[in-house]
Amino acid sequence: MAVGEFELIQQYFHREAGGEGVVLGIGDDCALLQVPEGKQLAVSMDTLIADVHFPANADPGLIAERALRVNLSDLAAMGAEPLWFTLALSLPEADEHWLDSFSEGLFAAAHRYDCTLVGGDTTRGPLSITIQVHGALTPGKALLRGNASPGDRIFVTGKLGDGAAALAALEHRFEVQEEHVQYFADQYYRPTPRLKEGQRLKSFASAALDISDGLLADLGHICEQSLVGAEVAVECLPISEPLAFYGDQCPALDWALCGGDDYELCFTVPEKNLSSVKALISMGELVATEIGEIVSGSQVLCKNFGEVYEPPHSGYQHFEP
Repeated sequence: MAVGEFELIQQYFHREAGGEGVVLGIGDDCALLQVPEGKQLAVSMDTLIADVHFPANADPGLIAERALRVNLSDLAAMGAEPLWFTLALSLPEADEHWLDSFSEGLFAAAHRYDCTLVGGDTTRGPLSITIQVHGALTPGKALLRGNASPGDRIFVTGKLGDGAAALAALEHRFEVQEEHVQYFADQYYRPTPRLKEGQRLKSFASAALDISDGLLADLGHICEQSLVGAEVAVECLPISEPLAFYGDQCPALDWALCGGDDYELCFTVPEKNLSSVKALISMGELVATEIGEIVSGSQVLCKNFGEVYEPPHSGYQHFEP
């Protein structure tokens, strides 16, 4: 039986109205939302295209989880608390099995990160997913890209390179052993938006962003906005045990530098806050690694044990120059 647009929305995406500040959710021409008192609204939107940002034949539930999680990563990079999101979904056909799995994955991620679906759109067309996320921030407390200064130390959360390794494994360019298959699949489809870390770092970091296109490309955005350069100590890059296991069988360092899809935070810390951040790390309250320093100039330079290291490229670009 064919499913019409409104039946599709009602059956798969309508939930009882809830969540902080939701006056009116799905079902009318607009959602009505009340921003928490004394807060600013942080808004970000990303589009994911089938066979560009995810395999079209992947599990629909995993596609949905990835779509929401990578968008929430932008809120994490600003230090924002998630509130709501909207969804625009383009589908070749209204496949009920696909929609059932997709919606279950979507709401599983939404529940995990306490973010409410409040509206959107569905249309017929090539498979694509556009999500707009909304979060709350105390005015003047947002983590921005443009506040880094020479002398600031550069840190990253978590591990780097797993996202690129996972994509290579999915595309059969990298063969992983059976015990690592699930690990890398989770790194790709269920990346962790570092929301708690971003909110904690608002008191200590001078600049921050999330690593989506690769460490060097994204660190370059901080440098460009802050009118500074950077030196990265390649030997300090945090590599996961599953990725390190493969040694010379894969370009782990290059994946960490420019592979992308990690969705960790890259942030800079001024000297005055360095001891506080290191204390958080030593107490296990923040999983992060120091990897370099902000310097004068405009170049992002990599060194491996003091020797200049030339990566193959700087990172992912949607439109090649």
